[in-house]
Amino acid sequence: MVRAAVLPAIGAPLTITRIELPEPGPGQVRVRLAAAGVCHSDLSLSDGTMRVPVPAVLGHEGAGTVVSVGEGVTHVSPGDGVVLNWAPSCGTCHHCAIGEVWLCAHALTGVGEVYARTEDGTPLHPGLNVAAFAEETVVAANCVLPAPDGVPLAEAALLGCAVLTGYGAVHHSARVREGESVVVFGAGGVGLAALQAARIAGAGSVIAVDLSPEKEELARRAGATEYVTASDATAKEVRALTGGRGADVAVECVGRAASIRAAWDATRRGGRTTVVGIGGKDQQVAFNALEIFHWGRTLSGCVYGNSDPAADLPVLAEHVRAGRLDLAALVTDRIGLADIPAAFADMTAGRGARALVVF
Repeated sequence: MVRAAVLPAIGAPLTITRIELPEPGPGQVRVRLAAAGVCHSDLSLSDGTMRVPVPAVLGHEGAGTVVSVGEGVTHVSPGDGVVLNWAPSCGTCHHCAIGEVWLCAHALTGVGEVYARTEDGTPLHPGLNVAAFAEETVVAANCVLPAPDGVPLAEAALLGCAVLTGYGAVHHSARVREGESVVVFGAGGVGLAALQAARIAGAGSVIAVDLSPEKEELARRAGATEYVTASDATAKEVRALTGGRGADVAVECVGRAASIRAAWDATRRGGRTTVVGIGGKDQQVAFNALEIFHWGRTLSGCVYGNSDPAADLPVLAEHVRAGRLDLAALVTDRIGLADIPAAFADMTAGRGARALVVF
């Protein structure tokens, strides 16, 4: 039996419950968690913005140590440090075949399965494949990647979502070039990672936008050269900071209609707007046909940073070892399982960046 934070029903508070995990079967791995990041996607799952079978154990950004492996698992062994990969690619579907592994048609197949049970026998689902809000978890073998050397295991958890997403949005989706101006909307965990990625890419000016003026220090530490407190005049302020043109690249990490529209308006003519934030179906964004023609901007979605975790993790690790990527700078709170609801409340209120559950 291990402790886990269980979502009993959509919109219900998480409960700390003892759960029973099976021994890993063929092609499975059991992992003892070192840490798990609290991501906005977990909040979206808990409140119904994103769908998940319940009851479920949420948490998809984690790292830990392999306890045991099932038959056929050869790429990791007991005692190895691993980073959880919540969206593993199958390697055979259309998207995988053309190199778009982040859009794998079968990435979330395991979400609908029963992976564990509570003490009274209630079946549990893994929120996003890996169920990291627990002391231990059992996952498919392709949901674990060897943890990179030289990166503290607790902080390596952030590589599994926030950093892959923020870094990938800048490097893979927006393809920021040296000297370009970049504006990042949202200074949470993903936004701070995007700011660091823009700095690593050699962006000329890096502008951070957030509703909270208290996040300016975090943003500047991550690489922001300018900070704008979000308002109805945000796009005008960004244009004023970029020679009146607007930013070459806007990266939206919030997922709200208003901030997506502001990011689009803050992008220069011919520039690129990348939307990373996950919003609800009620968040409708409107554009008119004339402005799409006139501005010549590109608007693109971005899933998991358009990243290939197996290929990108070693690159990110090298940035960490070289001091270019500061994982600790993304973490504003280190908490326990019972503190996750408070972390959700802080997230809703726009306080802090990444909360890290440390086991």
